[in-house]
Amino acid sequence: MLILAFDTATDVATSALVRDGEAIGEGQSVARTLLEDIDRLLRDAGLTLRDVEALAVGAGPGSFTSTRIGLAIARGLALALGIPAAGVSTLDALEAGAEGGIPVIDARRGEVFVSGPDVVRPELLELAVGTVCVGDGALRYREVIERGGATVPPADDPRHRPRAVHHARLATMFGSADAIAPIYVRVPDAKPAA
Repeated sequence: MLILAFDTATDVATSALVRDGEAIGEGQSVARTLLEDIDRLLRDAGLTLRDVEALAVGAGPGSFTSTRIGLAIARGLALALGIPAAGVSTLDALEAGAEGGIPVIDARRGEVFVSGPDVVRPELLELAVGTVCVGDGALRYREVIERGGATVPPADDPRHRPRAVHHARLATMFGSADAIAPIYVRVPDAKPAA
């Protein structure tokens, strides 16, 4: 099965074409260029959108706006192509590429998203000495995390960025893209107008 996978929940948007578990193309950029990235992946592989059989999309947690961009694109593509989609936790995908590392995503406001999913202040993380933490939250709060005895790989370590190939490999529950709910760990800042 040819799966188009992507995630826009973090500052790095990731995309991949995966056939039967093997990546045939991958890319990283930002959420606003995701459609261009998808087009490039398909052209480089000599494929078209009509060749895609399913979608795997990162459902967060992460930036509210960026997560919604990815989900909106997944819904639009799934509807237009008549194909199923699956939502995958961004934390789970990050962990799948971390070789035993613990995913820590920057949640802004002095907090991080961690498995659970949960949102906590980085100084309250309970990590065993020697635990390896990966992700943009681990990088941002390196000093706090390392003071607690955990380690954070160098900033250029690829384990810090989610890879859409892991989203495709983790996707199991394919169905209607409309059924994929974003993973929000806290309530949004925006309030409806009265």
